[in-house]
Amino acid sequence: MIQTLANALAERGYDKLTPVQEAVTNPELEGADLLVSAQTGSGKTVGFGLAIGPTLLEDDGTLGPAAAPLALIVAPTRELAFQVSRELGWLYAGAGARVSTCVGGMDMRDERRALERGAHIVVGTPGRLVDHIKRGSLELGDIRAVVLDEADEMLDLGFREDLEFMLGEAPSERRTLLFSATVPPMIAKLAQQFQRDAVRVTTLGEARQHADITYQALRVADSDAEHAIINVLRYHEAQNAIVFANTRATVSRLTARFANRGFSVVSLSGELSQTERSHALQAMRDGRARVCVATDVAARGIDLPNLELVIHAELPSNSETLLHRSGRTGRAGRKGTSALVVPPKFVKKAERLLKFAKITAEWTTAPTAEEILRRDEERLLSDPAWSEPITENEAEFAARLLEAQSPEQIAAAYLRLFRSHHSAPEELSDPNTRSAPRERAPFGPSAWISLSVGRDDRAEPRWLLPMLCRAGGLDKDQIGAIRIRPSETFVEISAPALQGFLDGLNAGGELERGVKARAADGPPEDDRRGPPPNRDKRPPRPRDSDRSDSRPPRKPAREDAPASHAADAPQTDAPRSDAPRPRRDDEVHRPRKPRETTDRRSGDKGKPGPKKSFGGKPAGPKGRFGDGEGKPRHRDGDKPKRRDDDRPKRWDDDKPRGRDGDKPAFKGKPKGGDRARASDTSKRFEPPHRAGGKPGKPGGKPGGKPSGKPGGKGGFKAGPKGGKKPFGGDARPKRRDS
Repeated sequence: MIQTLANALAERGYDKLTPVQEAVTNPELEGADLLVSAQTGSGKTVGFGLAIGPTLLEDDGTLGPAAAPLALIVAPTRELAFQVSRELGWLYAGAGARVSTCVGGMDMRDERRALERGAHIVVGTPGRLVDHIKRGSLELGDIRAVVLDEADEMLDLGFREDLEFMLGEAPSERRTLLFSATVPPMIAKLAQQFQRDAVRVTTLGEARQHADITYQALRVADSDAEHAIINVLRYHEAQNAIVFANTRATVSRLTARFANRGFSVVSLSGELSQTERSHALQAMRDGRARVCVATDVAARGIDLPNLELVIHAELPSNSETLLHRSGRTGRAGRKGTSALVVPPKFVKKAERLLKFAKITAEWTTAPTAEEILRRDEERLLSDPAWSEPITENEAEFAARLLEAQSPEQIAAAYLRLFRSHHSAPEELSDPNTRSAPRERAPFGPSAWISLSVGRDDRAEPRWLLPMLCRAGGLDKDQIGAIRIRPSETFVEISAPALQGFLDGLNAGGELERGVKARAADGPPEDDRRGPPPNRDKRPPRPRDSDRSDSRPPRKPAREDAPASHAADAPQTDAPRSDAPRPRRDDEVHRPRKPRETTDRRSGDKGKPGPKKSFGGKPAGPKGRFGDGEGKPRHRDGDKPKRRDDDRPKRWDDDKPRGRDGDKPAFKGKPKGGDRARASDTSKRFEPPHRAGGKPGKPGGKPGGKPSGKPGGKGGFKAGPKGGKKPFGGDARPKRRDS
């Protein structure tokens, strides 16, 4: 091992390496790509720090001036990235290494300035590292080693494309080390794609999973889940404890609950900023906080030196998350406890999680209040303060106490003061006894009263019940059934309270809001309290085959139809069809009365006759467009010519017509100064047909003058070369040379 790294381990108290650290530092694996799978808390961070040492350090065990980074460490979460940075900082401190971090949520300008000053090792999260690479602030040309820590978690979080981008930007002759708790097919495919003859290193089978962690499955009642967590915290009194929940809302609720109970608590979830999350972890390390309520964001790579207790307030979704949560304790040879809070409905799920994780847990109950108080007494008696020497000031004060109080009184007061600094334990119910549904006690002797409001007045129990209690002086336990009818409501009240209720009413028996009450003889007559009638005892519905043919005949469809026809008609239950029924031979047929036709254009009623087709031509037997006989032909001169006498009269036949009889002639002669307006629809604008003259001024020179001849009054005569000008163009004639 390199001397500078060995000195750093000795200063931190490492007298022996963990199995994974020994495996990755094997001299035979120096310079090779590694695919390492090891359990949580096995010292993987120091392991890959030692593994990349020969690749980064010079022969004398030091590093040169900081410039472009030599190693890139990628972690899935910000907390894990900061932790890796701290571990590598003290490990490479003797070598003069400069470690920089690039994580989301931090100021990107500070990170860019740190990279510009130079760094030997860069630790970051995938998204922020990709941003720096694309912006040109992070150069990977000199990279010698790339480490992917918790690679399976990064793939689960959707960072596959970012990882492939970074590995593609790094030099091909680099070393690539993948560290993962498990090696799923996606990790194997990634290793095959970006690693060169990777050596598989595993230490999972060398020891039992989490041998230094004691697992407990606590059976609790459904309503005592949070109370059980408080009792577990009080029973262990751990220096540091983490309570895991599945949602941010649960984290916020538990944090507030523990703070109200006197615990020094912090929270850790995705809704917090990076600064708040860093301060929370630092408070746990400094001892200012002893309980951390967190989501699974803190389950990967968080290392708290004094973490002794992990509580699963809500069961994780899979066994891998269970292992990572529990792996926050029992690290580096230290002991720890992992407690699962299991309500009755989650017992099967807890058993499956433990089975898939290959963990044996002790099934027990949460500590009771008596057990916690006894544990407090034991902890008090074993406190090291009893063995410390007494100073002069303490001896003088003790003498005054003994003069003022008896020894028993002093000991009792000291115990009360000790317990006052701790949260009181909770009383828990037995989780093995399921609470039976509460049965309502019999109402006893009762009487009925009638109220003057009912369903028509929108009477409802939610406002009748408070009114009876308020105005009648009743308690809700003295009120029984409420029967609401359309105009009246019957209320059952306790018989001993009836007289007091009636005496409390005024002379008119009014309660309030115009509601009057009176004593009733009993419940309403239509009150049905018994079970519904048994429908199975009803007579069966007759089938079609059981029906008799001697049913009465149906009523005839028409009053004038013969009764024999109605009686002889077949009786059937089939649905009626809209298709016309075929006429029988013996059926009396009466021709319909011809329909009077009306000419829509003239408004005159025509004579009854056969129906005409469009245009006045009689239709054939098969309709207007059929091919039967009688259809008029329209080709080869067969189409009949319409005469003027047959043409219906138009609305403008009486008006005089102009040229060709197509347009009505204008009466009178228009004035020369009048112009056609757009709002006047009786006048039309016509462009000039003759050169000369201005449009809109009839009679102008040298144009034509108005004329009522075939051109129509108000028009212009066309000149010899009077071509029409486009509308909107210049209508003035061009000047001739002659």
